Amino acid sequence: MRGARLPAGWTLEAIRSISGDQEAIALDTERSVEWAAGPECRARLQPEIVLGFHGLCLVKPVHEEDWYMGSLNGDGSVDCWSAYSDLYEALRGL
Repeated sequence: MRGARLPAGWTLEAIRSISGDQEAIALDTERSVEWAAGPECRARLQPEIVLGFHGLCLVKPVHEEDWYMGSLNGDGSVDCWSAYSDLYEALRGL
C-alpha cells in the first residue's frame, strides 16, 4: 500500500501489544486529515504516518512530533480531536 509505514523503531507487533488491538495496521497516508477540536477550530494536517485501529486512527503529521487521535470516516478521511506528545501514550489512550 503506497504511503503506509510504521514509525521508526516500532514494529506492528509492539503497536498491537501496547494498543490491545491485534488488528492494528499501518494505513496509506494519501487521505484527508483534519484537526477538528470544534466547529470553528479546524486545520488540515499533512500525514506522515497513519495507524488504523478499527474505527480510530493515530496520525503523525509531517514536521511534527505530536500524534493526533481521531475517527476514520467511511470515505477514508480522518477527523482528529485529541493530541499526544508521545506515541506510547497515544497507543495507551485508545
